[in-house]
Amino acid sequence: MSAVKVVALDSETVKRLRNGGMDANCQKPERRVSDGGGNPCRHCLEDMPAGDPFLVLAHRPFPGTQPYAEVGPLFIHAEDCSRYRETDGLPGYLKSREAVLLRGYSPDDRIVYGTGQTVAPKDIESVSTKLFERPDIAYIHVRSAGYNCFQFRIERA
Repeated sequence: MSAVKVVALDSETVKRLRNGGMDANCQKPERRVSDGGGNPCRHCLEDMPAGDPFLVLAHRPFPGTQPYAEVGPLFIHAEDCSRYRETDGLPGYLKSREAVLLRGYSPDDRIVYGTGQTVAPKDIESVSTKLFERPDIAYIHVRSAGYNCFQFRIERA
């Protein structure tokens, strides 16, 4: 059993965005077609194959606005897909990545300084488990190492 829980973008948010709802910048998501270059959908946590329509939008993966509540781009399938199950361990798309950025956050959604680190995907679970030994860390973001884009959230299992 995994010591961490992977939390993908929730289905209600995805449905709202697919139906023309506004993103974090109060804009409608842009519709694109995947070139197969490794854009993971933040709902199903699978890379989008070439030819798949997807939406690109601004997202704030926090419950509210505050100085540490970063907004950045992310991708979701334009058509229905199943939300990644929290009990499925780490998503398979990570096998094609060299590194990701992990960053711990406090219960009040602030960055916990000293927790940010770039790790190989094979080390996500062990590093996250170690970070969760700290009582000041409520959750961890997995972000792209190259662009800092939010990928998914990790919580204690």
